[in-house]
Amino acid sequence: MNLLHGVGDFFSLDIGTNSMRIVQLSGGSQRGWSLQKYAYIPIDQKLTADSSDLGKKRLGEAILGAVDQAGIKTKNIAIGLPASKTFTAIVETETLPEKELRKTFKYELDKYVPMSLNDAKADYVILGPSPNDPAKTEILVSSIAKDYAESTMEMIEKTGLNIVAMEPEPLAMARSLAIPGAIDAIMIVDFGEKSTDLVIVYKNEPRLVRSIPGGFGVLVNAVSGGLNVREDQARQFILKFGLDTQQVEGQVFKVLSTHLDNYASELAKSVRFFQTKYLGGRVGGIVLSGYASMIPLFAEYIEAKTNVPTMKGNPWQSVRTTPAQQQALMPVASEFAVVIGLSERSND
Repeated sequence: MNLLHGVGDFFSLDIGTNSMRIVQLSGGSQRGWSLQKYAYIPIDQKLTADSSDLGKKRLGEAILGAVDQAGIKTKNIAIGLPASKTFTAIVETETLPEKELRKTFKYELDKYVPMSLNDAKADYVILGPSPNDPAKTEILVSSIAKDYAESTMEMIEKTGLNIVAMEPEPLAMARSLAIPGAIDAIMIVDFGEKSTDLVIVYKNEPRLVRSIPGGFGVLVNAVSGGLNVREDQARQFILKFGLDTQQVEGQVFKVLSTHLDNYASELAKSVRFFQTKYLGGRVGGIVLSGYASMIPLFAEYIEAKTNVPTMKGNPWQSVRTTPAQQQALMPVASEFAVVIGLSERSND
């Protein structure tokens, strides 16, 4: 099992709250990617929340059904790990020759993981010299509770599949949504069902990784209670009217803006933290993913609150697709950021 590094021939799986996504790409980061196989399967929230043996068996059966639907033959699989289950941080250490640094840091890893290494699976990637101080090297550290990792591996492997990589979802998301060749830092924000993940990418590497509690479900509950409508109606209102003050007498906007002010404040704090840490670094754009890219006028709202140019992200920006694939994927294309990022784990 590899927590962060590249792997061979494989496909990727992202299990969300309401749907499951599978992708297999061909190609590479140097010569470009092409979409080979994919599947999008709606699932019941109760299935992903059921941690019983029967629940895990049913989820495994659903995964195999999706693999079969996609027509994937390889047994090797890379999976995303929810940010709420992982710890990810960028740390600095004294610059040493790479071989010596790897040997030294392996024994220092426990200082950067918030639990005993006996109870965790941890990995790291050397990012390179710190943009602030060439005498320091930045290292990305990621860990997950061993019990959760082993439970996930057991569930997957009982299906006959072979896990070759596990990666925190925010890192995968950042890989597919980062803007190639960007000079300034880019903050990538994924507004999910239960949480909001953000990653700031600077000089082609992640420099800040955060997960903010609360997501689209909070907005649904707020609109449902505020307008006295069913939750399914509240979802429709948000995705149809969004932050348009001219719709429904501005009622949806009034409810949403109260809650979104807190999210916008957290994004602004992250921008300030980054720009304080990396002197001379500037967050030049915000890229939205998940529900943030689906809610009308969400980008305009965030831009006004943060004073940072904000746009909807395109996880397919580096992936070639056929016209038929584009048409089939159009309604759900924005939901593939994590699974495409997992599949873009290049071995070039």
